[in-house]
Amino acid sequence: MTPSALPLLDQHLRQIDSFPSQVRRLFHGRGQCFTGLEHITVDWLGGQILISLFKEPEAEFIPALCEMVKSWIDIPLWKNNVKSVLLHHRSRPDCELQVLWGTYTAQQSVIENDLTFLLDLGNKQNNGLFLDMRFGRSWVKSNAQNKNVLNLFAYTCGFSVAAIAGGAKQVVNLDMAKAALSKGRENHRANEHDLSRVKFLGHELFKSWGKVRKFGPYDLVIIDPPSFQKGSFALTKDYKKILRRLPELLSEHAQVLACVNDPSVDSQFLIDEMAQQAPEMIFVERLDNPPEFKDINPEASLKSLLFKRGV
Repeated sequence: MTPSALPLLDQHLRQIDSFPSQVRRLFHGRGQCFTGLEHITVDWLGGQILISLFKEPEAEFIPALCEMVKSWIDIPLWKNNVKSVLLHHRSRPDCELQVLWGTYTAQQSVIENDLTFLLDLGNKQNNGLFLDMRFGRSWVKSNAQNKNVLNLFAYTCGFSVAAIAGGAKQVVNLDMAKAALSKGRENHRANEHDLSRVKFLGHELFKSWGKVRKFGPYDLVIIDPPSFQKGSFALTKDYKKILRRLPELLSEHAQVLACVNDPSVDSQFLIDEMAQQAPEMIFVERLDNPPEFKDINPEASLKSLLFKRGV
């Protein structure tokens, strides 16, 4: 990332004539569509602007960016709506969060698809909600009525919130990060959900199949793993271990939403692995990604694939 590319970012953000009513990505450089800005994103978090850098830029880049931020605040739209502009150094070991302007609020509540999600903005990799999965959560909300749902690698339970809002009978969330599940419980409370319909299992999946089966069979299984989690999950090696256990977890006409967000792994990987490990699962479609996440190579972006049990 070089300072010479910043006018392109400036032009893009100055074209905004109103800020969204709900959380949105405003600029997606990681889709490789903006030369020189491939490692920067800008998100609207309901009054806070979050700029994220995924690679350390040239030394002159950040001072130039700070000067540009000052010019944005002079724009009436920004002056009247923006409370703070934050810079998140995602590539640094401490994931430093820098306040470029305004008042910093670490605990942030945002709205997506009329649901409330609680974010933690600070020195950590992720804030609690992956914005590129917006259409996936919307699909779950529209298709969860009266279903028993299993949410694997649940993180802060975004899919679970969507499922309960959509009328799911029960959602079982599994994630080895208990702190993330605690945030998920808070997300449900923020939406005034009945927590008696939600289970939180803070376990490593591959040691917990018995616990998972206990609450089945499931009408909908959501699999949204990290690409790599040291000591517990490597996508290309371990995804198949999940898929081969699906038949013992699923109801007769169950659906599976299987996701991959690794640029080096394409949709066909999942289609082929599913055909090999759980051949009764039929590929239905790939869900669209939100338009603001345009990628020069669609197979490098998020892949959310829907399968249905063929009986």
